Amino acid sequence: MNVHVNTIEAFLEAVIAELEIPEHRYEQADRSFKSFGEWLHREESSVRLFDPQVYCQGSFRLGTAIRPLTEDEEYDVDSVCEFRLLTKEHLSQFALKQMLDAEVRSYHDAKGMTKPVREGNRCWILDYADGAQFHMDIVPALPNAAEQKRLLNAIMHDARWSETAISITDRRLPNYKERTDFWPRSNPKGYSNWFASRQAEVLVRRKRAKAEALNRQGFRASVEDIPDFKVKTPLQSAIMILKRHRDNMFAREPDTRPISVIITTLAAHAYEGQETISGALFAILQRMDQFIRHDGQKYVIANPTDPYENFADKWQAEPEKAEAFFRWLHTARADFNAAAQAVSFQEMADALTPRMGYRLSTKAVDRLTGGNRLLRAASGASAGAAGTTAPSFANAARQPTKPQGYA
Repeated sequence: MNVHVNTIEAFLEAVIAELEIPEHRYEQADRSFKSFGEWLHREESSVRLFDPQVYCQGSFRLGTAIRPLTEDEEYDVDSVCEFRLLTKEHLSQFALKQMLDAEVRSYHDAKGMTKPVREGNRCWILDYADGAQFHMDIVPALPNAAEQKRLLNAIMHDARWSETAISITDRRLPNYKERTDFWPRSNPKGYSNWFASRQAEVLVRRKRAKAEALNRQGFRASVEDIPDFKVKTPLQSAIMILKRHRDNMFAREPDTRPISVIITTLAAHAYEGQETISGALFAILQRMDQFIRHDGQKYVIANPTDPYENFADKWQAEPEKAEAFFRWLHTARADFNAAAQAVSFQEMADALTPRMGYRLSTKAVDRLTGGNRLLRAASGASAGAAGTTAPSFANAARQPTKPQGYA
């Protein structure tokens, strides 16, 4: 092995290889959605006439899911069950959730699942067998495109993502059992489309390169044949790394740790099409807090598909959450700056081990060196050899502004 490939980019690529979810996990999740969706459309289904559509949301949909910290933890697979031929005029949130409950329990029994169905505030939870190592959250929902478009047009806001807007249930709300127009809003498909728009050109180039590589190996493949989850962009990789850094830093204070949707949203705003993981990561760390706005009373991190939703809405009542975010960002800047300044794989691992974890950092180094002690400690090319200049974050000023990239 040529030690001169010893750059921060090579190390981060090795970290991603350890963080990535195996393809069979994505396929397993996909089978679960399809299986439950088919169940709802069987002839005996009590909801078939309402055209229920089951689809993925969250990190699995965005391609930013990471392996659990330990083998004891499960993959959290988030899904939506949207009843496309029902409206809020027909029933209450409670009634919709109970309607889905009946089918979830019948599916659970028919498939011989042993762990009981659980109820979350917004969803029903199916726990699969121990060996499967995942559970599926199913959020009942109704279409909400017309209302969402009306709300956004009223404030002259871009409504391009509104066609996929939905209304969801939440048992914590006082009107949960009332038939009313005021339901919680969501738009996982719209958010996913916005996220995709922030990396569209890079994704196409990567899919094209993968298709060409397959063709050279004798396989016939086109860009359209390559599923998104088989290609990892620098934006997705940077988010995965930041999420693991966050997980370890807040392992003992999970209630205050920055939530994934905040990290993902700010990272997507800050990303500028960099072609390397290191370039994306450092640009994101440098710029992400510039997309936090303060309106004089509270912090605002707007949902790019719905400006009425503030992802930082809990920061005002729980200021420790805001403090935790900025503390985490300061720490991440220092840690990755130290890693970028390192001249050996081992030094990079040492810089990141406290927050990325000893096992992950060690396995990343082993992946690069084959466990060779001399190569672990050998100095290689500078951090700038991969086109990455080691950043300096220490004095970066936080200047909250209006989030860009979707207006």
